[in-house]
Amino acid sequence: MRRDRFTLGMMIGVPAIQLALFGYAIQTEVRHLPTVVLDESGSVESRRLVQAMLNTGNFDLAGQVRDREEMAAVIEEGRAKAGIVIPPDFERDIKRGRTAVAQIVVDAADPLASSAAINGAGLAGAVRSQALAASRGVAPAIEVRVRPWYNPGLRSSVYIVPGIIGVLLSMTMIVIASISLVRERERGTLEQLVVTPISKTSLMLGKIVPFLLVGYVQISVILVLGRLLFDVPIRGSVGLLYLVALPFVVASLAIGLFVSTVVRNQAQAMQLGFLFLLPNILLSGFMFPREAMPEPAQWIGAALPLTYFLRLMRGILLRGSGLEALWREGAILVAFSVGLIGLSVRRFRKTVE
Repeated sequence: MRRDRFTLGMMIGVPAIQLALFGYAIQTEVRHLPTVVLDESGSVESRRLVQAMLNTGNFDLAGQVRDREEMAAVIEEGRAKAGIVIPPDFERDIKRGRTAVAQIVVDAADPLASSAAINGAGLAGAVRSQALAASRGVAPAIEVRVRPWYNPGLRSSVYIVPGIIGVLLSMTMIVIASISLVRERERGTLEQLVVTPISKTSLMLGKIVPFLLVGYVQISVILVLGRLLFDVPIRGSVGLLYLVALPFVVASLAIGLFVSTVVRNQAQAMQLGFLFLLPNILLSGFMFPREAMPEPAQWIGAALPLTYFLRLMRGILLRGSGLEALWREGAILVAFSVGLIGLSVRRFRKTVE
């Protein structure tokens, strides 16, 4: 072990780094949900209610919208997690002593985020009711009704199962791809391939294609079982789902190939592969909402292909979103796949020649 300093360093350094990173980043308390406001009342009382919701810390103002169609589009694209709707007669009902009703629409695909929105809405309504009672001597009730979209039952399986597709693809693609090249190097067959007329780019693509087919089989199996066992909805286009999966699988395989060019044996490949896997699982939004993480952890998550693939999967399966709402995430995944393949090919040339 003293002679193999790379393995020894990973055994000691990797757990320390991961403990510090994940202990700091993982938080189950969801706050600061991006929220848009549809204020049809435009009154002093409506603005006070919005401010009371923002003061809870559960919501962050992401902008104003003009109508319900714009609000729905913003939530579908993922630019907001909630929308506050205040009807035109909100202040009039308060002045007449009636129950004033407001509504908050929440993207309930994530049950943790939904719970935070529900708690924040109830707290804001109670605070405003108490303030009105103190100023008027009468307590006109303010009721904030929550309308969950996409997952009205707040079932965790609806949120988790689509994410499992991305996590399993990452685990299998990165580890298997990294081990495959290292195994060939240990057996001496890799050098035989390099001296053939096949270019190194073609060699890399040849390593990717078989695993690409395996990845699509995994996606199909999880989709079928998720539908049969957990009743996970498939609201969007399955064809679009398979299309956007292509750059993600390629990017994951490219990471595995890059790992194989850095390490010397299969044990090192597995250790370094798992170094990529844990941030993928914990910082991508698979289990814990990224809104609850500190900004440095969110920046790390933004550098992971799985973060964008999860948005695509949940957008297509749970919201029924089309490419017009998800093209940014798709473009980022394409950039990841192209860049990582190029990096792997360049690194491969340096180590083998």
